[in-house]
Amino acid sequence: MTQCLPLGRLRLALHTLRAPAPGHTSGPLLLLHGLGECSPSQVPEDYHRWPGPVHALDFAGHGQSSTPVGGGYTCEALMVQVVTALDAVGPCTLVGRGLGAYVALLATAARATQVRGTVLRDGPGLAGGGDGTQSPYLPAVAASALDTPDPHALADLLTDVRHPAAAARWAQLVRNASPWQTPVHFCLRERPAWALVAAGALAQAFTPVSLALADCALLHTEPCTP
Repeated sequence: MTQCLPLGRLRLALHTLRAPAPGHTSGPLLLLHGLGECSPSQVPEDYHRWPGPVHALDFAGHGQSSTPVGGGYTCEALMVQVVTALDAVGPCTLVGRGLGAYVALLATAARATQVRGTVLRDGPGLAGGGDGTQSPYLPAVAASALDTPDPHALADLLTDVRHPAAAARWAQLVRNASPWQTPVHFCLRERPAWALVAAGALAQAFTPVSLALADCALLHTEPCTP
């Protein structure tokens, strides 16, 4: 099942990959894809053992979500799209892949008490345009393309700078507002500067995905007392 979530002129596709079981009490999982990808059509194998419902969001310009005219994509704008999905899903665990990992960190800062654990994973767009110390690269955009992913999204988000100082501020917001001892799990083999800084700010080690998901599942059984 796919819901269409309005956000200004955009329409965001929120997919339910596994519906809640009758009488279920386990919390949902919300998957965020990487750059140029879209939501999976089925629950990926890594999440088969997740005890609750599983949802997935298509970012604007990707999958079945609408495409803004002329680009202007930023990770902060994608964060607002995730917050819109959180309002529809309710308290949940976020799993971000690549680009979705960085956006998940921002969304966790924005909704620290609503997000019951966040898992950051490798995938396309994880490093973005680096930490701002490299020479700028301006990719050509085939603006006539009509299908997703939107070429403007690829160009904008591929070069989007992920400055470590900004990541540190987002992590600080998470630490100040989250009621959880481990609000973000860093399950990354690729470790761009922003991820190293954010993990340090949260005093978190890099952990396996299976352990991170098990910890997040437990958070859905605990009272939230910010």
